[in-house]
Amino acid sequence: MKNITQNLFFAIIMVFSTVSFAQSIVSGTVIEPETNMPLPGANILIKGTSIGATTDFDGNFTITSDATSGQIVISYIGYESKTISFTGSKALGKIRLEQNETSLDEVVIVGSGIIDLAEGRKTPVAVSTIRAKEIQQKIGSQDISATMVNTPSVYVSGASGGFGDSQISVRGFEQDNTAYLLNGQPINGMEDGKMYWSNWSGMNDIASAIQIQRGLGSSKLAISSVGGTVNFVTKSTESQQGGFLYGGFANDNYYKSTVGYNSGKSESGWGTSFLFTHWQGDGYNDGTYGQGQNYFFSIGYTPNEKHNFNFLITGAPQWHDQNWSKSISTYQEYGRKYNNNYGYYNGEYMSERRNFYHKPVANLNWDYKISEKSNLSTVLYASWGRGGGTGNLGSVIRTDDGYIDYDAIYAENEAIEDGAGGYGYGGGYITRSSINAHSWYGAVSNFETELSDYITFNVGLDLRTYYGEHYRVVENFHGLETWNENITLRDQNNNHQRYGYAGEYKIGSTNRDMAANPWTAMFAEFREDEKIGYSNDERISYGGLFTQMEYSKDNFSTFFQGSLSSQHHQRFDHYQYADQSLIDGTSPQGTGTPLPDNITDGVDSEKVNNVGFNVKAGAAYIIGDSHKFFGNIGYYSRQPYHDNIYLNFTNQINPLTENEKIFGLELGYSFASQNFTANVNLYRTSWKDRVVTTSYIEDEFLFYKTNQGVEQLHSGIEIDAAYRPIMDLKIKGFLSLGDWEYKGNAETRISDENQNVISTEVQDVDGGKVGNAAQFTVGIGADYRIFERFSVDADFRFYDKLYASVGAVKDNLELPSYNLVDMGVSYSLPLDNDFKKSIDFRFNLNNVFDYVYLSDLSSNIAAEPEDETYKGINVANQGYFGFGRTWSASVRFNF
Repeated sequence: MKNITQNLFFAIIMVFSTVSFAQSIVSGTVIEPETNMPLPGANILIKGTSIGATTDFDGNFTITSDATSGQIVISYIGYESKTISFTGSKALGKIRLEQNETSLDEVVIVGSGIIDLAEGRKTPVAVSTIRAKEIQQKIGSQDISATMVNTPSVYVSGASGGFGDSQISVRGFEQDNTAYLLNGQPINGMEDGKMYWSNWSGMNDIASAIQIQRGLGSSKLAISSVGGTVNFVTKSTESQQGGFLYGGFANDNYYKSTVGYNSGKSESGWGTSFLFTHWQGDGYNDGTYGQGQNYFFSIGYTPNEKHNFNFLITGAPQWHDQNWSKSISTYQEYGRKYNNNYGYYNGEYMSERRNFYHKPVANLNWDYKISEKSNLSTVLYASWGRGGGTGNLGSVIRTDDGYIDYDAIYAENEAIEDGAGGYGYGGGYITRSSINAHSWYGAVSNFETELSDYITFNVGLDLRTYYGEHYRVVENFHGLETWNENITLRDQNNNHQRYGYAGEYKIGSTNRDMAANPWTAMFAEFREDEKIGYSNDERISYGGLFTQMEYSKDNFSTFFQGSLSSQHHQRFDHYQYADQSLIDGTSPQGTGTPLPDNITDGVDSEKVNNVGFNVKAGAAYIIGDSHKFFGNIGYYSRQPYHDNIYLNFTNQINPLTENEKIFGLELGYSFASQNFTANVNLYRTSWKDRVVTTSYIEDEFLFYKTNQGVEQLHSGIEIDAAYRPIMDLKIKGFLSLGDWEYKGNAETRISDENQNVISTEVQDVDGGKVGNAAQFTVGIGADYRIFERFSVDADFRFYDKLYASVGAVKDNLELPSYNLVDMGVSYSLPLDNDFKKSIDFRFNLNNVFDYVYLSDLSSNIAAEPEDETYKGINVANQGYFGFGRTWSASVRFNF
């Protein structure tokens, strides 16, 4: 018995010894690579088991396994997961997790159900994400559009016009046909869908991330985005206390200063964040000075785990002088920076063309966690835009070298009797401001619930009401005392009325002016008799319902999405219409007699209501851990914009307008491994019954060209990839090849700056190339960390198959291809051991080799054998040269 007991005892000892010998202890420290700060709360799991651990406050972990070898998977929200093999016990040291280029979960603090991000749905879309760090590093003195240039099928042009005058095209569709959202709030113009980036000059300061969803996108809103959806996710009230001071400098006397501070969340759940910026500069081209501010204030409150509130208000008042496109021959004569929109009076600079605007935006977000399976997110928002653009009324007097001779203009104005200028009243010259003002209120709400372990259901609404005002006032009399105008009245059907013997009526005179200043415009009010040229308003009301259902199980997911919307329009003209008594011929007024007061009461247009809808569906399948295939299909019936409903800037309804029809198909493939990721997207988008409007300058006058009934067909392929051969080197690249053409016939209408129709004709545009965006682009970039906290980066881009921006034409003009190289250097100097205080330095050099290129043309004049040409292009064509070599430098103190 004793021997049996001894043998059993030794057997037990041998078993436990074997177990102890077989155990492996793996330890390490998980850190963020850019700052070397620890990542507390990271998840560590032994692959194929349920054995796991989390990192402590210092990023450390220890995990014990019975296996002698295996793999651990380290994951953290917003970062790429990392898999590391181990054999026996092993100390892994510092483990760097790289930021996930597409995930934005960690920056969306509020409005998670409203801000339509691609990862909000498991069925994928063609998407690119730009994070705050890249925005802040590479923006320099440019506007926010410049951060998107390294994205497939995105083309940015027109920056030579002045600060914030750039244009963006996505898959060949201009920005009025791409949806732009700010924290879930639609921000495209309600009248024409356009974006004016100067109004959003502060976006680079407050953006946490930008996500560009090309094509059908994942947005649940009742919007019909043809090119794609661009989501701007702004800062909200941040949970950590701290702040920063920023100073930046760039070419052409540009400088910028910013201060920001976050109080952090208190124990009672309150917190605030604020930011203020001032910038100014001379502009790259002559006579394109600019100046502006940006303010941001956010207050958050989290009373408990179920509710989260955040209120923010932001705005970017600015003014900038503008440069119009010119003929290539003019640039050859005067230089590529030439701008003739300015001159001097008594030696002081004065510009004829200035844009000024102030657009405060406020929104209130409420996130409500109803249960473990159901959430409700709502945003209430408002914006109030005030400002406009200046130009001339009257004949311009110029110096011999083409600049405006304000000394001569003042002398001529002072010679006019009683200082009373105006059309038919002695002539003269003034600078006018064309005012665009609006008040916009809206709400977006989304309810999401898990119907089962595999099915998620969303339903929501999108409500907006918009009131816009458009009129002209005098900006500068230039020595005159008053400005007078005559007008020939018209009835509701746009027929001119003739009363008495002349048919012209003096509508009064004005002696009031307003400086082109965004702060002044914000609070200015004008009576109807103080307005000149035109005065009209519009009311646009919009209501939409949207829903989505997604099924996801194991490696398969599929979704269906639909929306229905109703859009109401009405126009009010206060300036050019006679009331019924005058139309009946009962009024005895004649030339020069002031019109009765009831003329300025305005005439209301007929009300127009259009219903639209969209449906989208898709599916995705994952093979293994690395391969994902997906396909999406969608059809939109989109209502026409307000400016296309009413003909020729009158109350007359355009009989040709109808809902635009968009049909899209997409196929995609994604590959992901530990060091390499790649995405391939194929698309085909058909767009029928659309309207295209462009503008051009001729003999110093601005003209608009509108094509109606246009059909476009866009198809192409997009590839983007990222590769990290070693920990300190990251390589990214993209390629996009498009075939974008017009189909069938189109009606073309030319109108002048004063909204008068010059001509109308029908054209065959079948096979014509879509302009304003390069149909072939390729780019490659690298970011190399030379040593800890010091890195360099460079980007190369090549553009080809770029055609003139002239609307729908059959034979479009192809511009010369070109390439650009940008470079940057970053260094972060830590000031404490916790990396909470640091000084960050950044230097950018854009267009390193000072490449000379045409970024866009607004005409397509063919080159004949006898014509003078520039790189094969007739020098009579008008457009812009792109920027030459530019630089910027900045320093940021974080505390």
